[in-house]
Amino acid sequence: MIYLGEKHIRAAGLHWQELVDRIEDAVHVMDSGDYAQPVKPYLRYGGHAANRIIAMPAYVGGSMHTAGIKWIASFPGNLQAGLPRAHSLLVLNDADTGMPYAIVHASLPSAARTAAVSAVLLRHYLRARSAQQPSKPQRITLGIIGFGPVGQLHYDMCGQLFGETIDEAYVYDIRGVELDDINLAAAAAADVVSTAGTDTADTGKNVGLRGRTKVAGSWQELYSRCNVIITCTVSDRRYIDLPPLPGSLLLDVSLRDYTAAALSSVNAIIVDDWDEVCRENTDIELLHKARGLAKEGTRSLADVVCRSALAGFDPAEPVLFCPMGMAVFDIATANYWVQKARELGIGLEIEA
Repeated sequence: MIYLGEKHIRAAGLHWQELVDRIEDAVHVMDSGDYAQPVKPYLRYGGHAANRIIAMPAYVGGSMHTAGIKWIASFPGNLQAGLPRAHSLLVLNDADTGMPYAIVHASLPSAARTAAVSAVLLRHYLRARSAQQPSKPQRITLGIIGFGPVGQLHYDMCGQLFGETIDEAYVYDIRGVELDDINLAAAAAADVVSTAGTDTADTGKNVGLRGRTKVAGSWQELYSRCNVIITCTVSDRRYIDLPPLPGSLLLDVSLRDYTAAALSSVNAIIVDDWDEVCRENTDIELLHKARGLAKEGTRSLADVVCRSALAGFDPAEPVLFCPMGMAVFDIATANYWVQKARELGIGLEIEA
C-alpha cells in the first residue's frame, strides 16, 4: 500500500491539463453506466448544523477500474481559529479483490478536483460559444468571489488553462485580499506554483494574469464587470441578489450564494448529479422549492461533455453550473495521483 500526504501530492505536481482530462474520462465512464455511486451521507452531531463529515464512496470503471471512498470533514468555524476548513482522507481499493492499495491524506486533491471540474465546464462553455459565434473571439473577464484555498486553485487553473482568453480578472474576499501576499495570490505564490510542479512556461502564464488582476471593492463591483463568475465562499447566507450579465457563466462552486430572485431568469442550468445536488440547502434545492425546478429542467455534466448540451442554449443565455461534488471524480483523480506518484517514486510504501 502507498501512503500520500500533502507534501507528496505537491511534489507530484498540479498538472491541470492532465487533471481536467481525467475528469472528462470519468464523465464518459459515468455516461456509459460503468460506475457505482450511492448518494453520500452527511454526519452531523452536537447541534452544529454547519459542521459535517461526508462519506463519498464510488466505483469508476473503464480503464480506471478502481473503487474507494473519500471521508471529508468541513468545519467552517475552523477559519476563525486559524485552522483549515476542510480535512480529507481517501482510501482506494482494488476493484477485483477489495484490497486497499492507497491512502491519500491531503486536502489538495479534493480542492484540485473541484477546480478541475470547473475547468471542464468552462472548456465546453468556450467551445460552444466559439461554435455559435465563430466571427467573435471569446474573451473572459474572470471574477472569483472567495479567495481561500479553493478560490486560489481556481485562479491558478484559469491562468494556466485559459489565460490567453482572459482580459481581466477580479477577486474579492470579505476577509480582504492582498495580491502581493505570497500566501494569498495563487498565481504568483512560489509555495503554490513551484512546489506544485508547474513548469516555467505555466508559471509565466500566471504571472501574466497577475498583472491583469484587480481586487474588487465589493462583490457587486466584481459581479457587474465579469462574464465568468466563480463563487468559492463559506458564506452562511445568500447574498447575490442581482441578475447575471447576459451570456455569462456562473460556476456556483460553493452552492449557497445566490438568492432565488438573482436566478429567476436563468434557464440554462447544469448539475453534476441531480439527486446529489437537490438537497442540503443548495441553490438548486432553493430553485426547486421556489419555482418548481425539476431534473427535467436541467442538463447534466455528461450532457455537456458527451452531447454538447450547451450548444442548445442561446449565446445570450446565462449558464449556471452547480456541482455538488461527485465521488467518482474523487476516486478517478486520487487514482491519477497514485499513478503519478509511483511514476515519480514519490510516497511512502507501507505494509499491513
